[in-house]
Amino acid sequence: MIFQRSLLREFANLAIAVFLTLFLIALTTRLIRLLGQAAGGKIPSDAVIAFLGFFALNVLPVLLSLTLFITVLLTLTRMWRDSEMVIWFNSGLSLASWVRPVLWFAGPLVLVIALLTFLISPWAVQMAEQFRSRVDARDDISRVDPGAFGESRSRERVFFVEAIAGDKNSVQNVFVNSTQHGRTGVMTSEKGEIETAPGGERFLALFGGRRYEGVPGDAEFRVMEFERYAMRIATPEGEAPDATLKSLPTLALIESPSEVNRAELLWRIGIPLSALILALLAIPLSYVNPRAGRSINLMMALLVYITYSNLLSVSQARVAQGRLAFSTGWWLVHGVMLLVLAVLFARRLSLLGLRARR
Repeated sequence: MIFQRSLLREFANLAIAVFLTLFLIALTTRLIRLLGQAAGGKIPSDAVIAFLGFFALNVLPVLLSLTLFITVLLTLTRMWRDSEMVIWFNSGLSLASWVRPVLWFAGPLVLVIALLTFLISPWAVQMAEQFRSRVDARDDISRVDPGAFGESRSRERVFFVEAIAGDKNSVQNVFVNSTQHGRTGVMTSEKGEIETAPGGERFLALFGGRRYEGVPGDAEFRVMEFERYAMRIATPEGEAPDATLKSLPTLALIESPSEVNRAELLWRIGIPLSALILALLAIPLSYVNPRAGRSINLMMALLVYITYSNLLSVSQARVAQGRLAFSTGWWLVHGVMLLVLAVLFARRLSLLGLRARR
């Protein structure tokens, strides 16, 4: 059918543009935050891309759901604005005829959203937590970023390394500022090497340098020259991260039906269901009344989306607090929105029928 093929083609083209726009905005915002954390020494710079990838997998279900809603809404709004809807209505189609092509377009996307929500996103959160645990377990030398000042995990030392040579066991032009027992010590060295003792402990050995030591505010400082100075590298013990609700597999949530687990399961069920219902809601919400202005329907659609999302969050919180049964909470909000969908469809169909009789 020409009508369905043309509508699906326009849906697909607009969906790509909308998704790329939303995806780039989300990634850019997250990247700025991660770069700020890397600049502050909270995470190493080489871990930024990994954290960004885990974030992208976690945020995909929400972005795809929003993409589906915006695509259907904008496409049908344009058709109302350009009077294409009038042409299709005069050809014998009704507003309900748009349900089938919207379902054909939304069906595969809803399946992808469900797959991401139930399987991929929890795995991404779990991998991100494990990766952060491994990053936190790195020793101070592994966290060195050449050409930038860094801080040790104990916050007792500030160090600077101009370059790392060889197999990352040799450093050049080292600066270390440390405070111990109220005295500040500054060491400079042209080169250093990482040495491993027979017991497995690691040391940073500095060669041919100086150490300046004194009390801040006091004019008396001691200057010492050394041929070799060794500092022990403290290696933190890596601990497995505690599992969070977002990182638990969906099967684990079902097998352990606590209140908080049921609330998380309710949220995961709600994302693909809300995506499908929002796509259908976009059909009556796309109606453009020339007398009311073109932005009224967009504002109404935004209000519906925010209300739907907030109701899902409230329902999730109620189930987690034990104030709402999961058997009721998982469908209650969606049932209300389906009722709103039926009312909006009935109203639009009645208005269109009244205009046709006139």
